[in-house]
Amino acid sequence: MKNLILSVFVLGFVSTGWAAPATVPFVDLNKYLGKWHEVASIPMVFQKQCVGNTTAEYSVAEEGMIQVLNSCDTKSGDRSVAEGRAKVVDSDSNAKLKVTFVKIIDWVFGFGGDYWILDLAPDYSYAVVGDPTLQYAWILSRQPALSREAFLAAEQKLKTLGYDTCSILTSVQDGGLSQRTPLCEFVK
Repeated sequence: MKNLILSVFVLGFVSTGWAAPATVPFVDLNKYLGKWHEVASIPMVFQKQCVGNTTAEYSVAEEGMIQVLNSCDTKSGDRSVAEGRAKVVDSDSNAKLKVTFVKIIDWVFGFGGDYWILDLAPDYSYAVVGDPTLQYAWILSRQPALSREAFLAAEQKLKTLGYDTCSILTSVQDGGLSQRTPLCEFVK
């Protein structure tokens, strides 16, 4: 009886298990570096002070790492800036990175998060970034505005990977969108 219960539990766990989303096959990091505008995201606690114009800038840093400068406008009108580091954890594809904003003498990646590039326009004009647990997602664009077709393609990719696209909100950008709207409604 104990073995039967254990078997049912294991089979139930296996059948309801989830698979981590697939990343793009390869990222040319030299093309990926530069400034990106957040045009949609799952709202994160560490971004609660942000009201618009959220950007991420990536550049070459020490020891093969990538410098990360995230910034956004705050309610008070100031610009909030956070500096971090990213490192590639899958050198075959360059599509899986670990990012940290914790520095204690050196950068502490044990407190970092997964940064997986899930979709990427052939011309590197937009990217879809997430993590293996589907808890985080960002749609990034080289420009503050993204075409409706690109939004639709990104939303379709996220749905295919298992994301609830109604939990992803469009982002406010000067020269882009002026309000936050669930992605599932925006692309209709």
